[in-house]
Amino acid sequence: MAATLLRALPLLCLRLHHHHHFRLTAGSITRWPWCSAAESTRTDKNSPSVGTTELSAKDPKYPRWDDPDCRKWKDKEAEILEDIEPIICLTKEILHSDRYMDGERLTAEDEKAVVDKLLAYHPHSEDKIGCGIDSIMVDRHPQFRRSRCLFVVRTDGGWIDFSYQKCLRAYICDQYPSYGERFIKEHFKRGSG
Repeated sequence: MAATLLRALPLLCLRLHHHHHFRLTAGSITRWPWCSAAESTRTDKNSPSVGTTELSAKDPKYPRWDDPDCRKWKDKEAEILEDIEPIICLTKEILHSDRYMDGERLTAEDEKAVVDKLLAYHPHSEDKIGCGIDSIMVDRHPQFRRSRCLFVVRTDGGWIDFSYQKCLRAYICDQYPSYGERFIKEHFKRGSG
């Protein structure tokens, strides 16, 4: 039996490869011979069986690449990703690498980027800044000791954490009002930030 499976493996890989390629480029799903056992037994004519469904071009779950709205969204999505990628990379490097030790103040260059591109857009930035910014530091979160986060160190010596995710969400909604919410739904984990 094992020998039969090993002989069938290249054919299965080839079929899966063609299925994957077909799925990415075609607007319909067809019944594949090796999937016939999974075919649905529905009898309702308005409810086609799995594996033989012709997808409608108007079905919102399956956007067509030649649809101008879909193309416009994909172009804007790429633009937003290109815009936010540098600050996301910098922030993740600050938080998740050994570039900074716990409690360490950011360099002037990193601090400027974080303040200008993140903190300025936080929904409660005035409350976070308070009497003024002395510095930005990275440290362990007081409640979630396994997580590192960014802190505003105020001129009066107090310090408070802020979520870079909240800052990014607000920035995206501010800079891309027509596409911000959709982008956030598709690219941010629910509840993050």
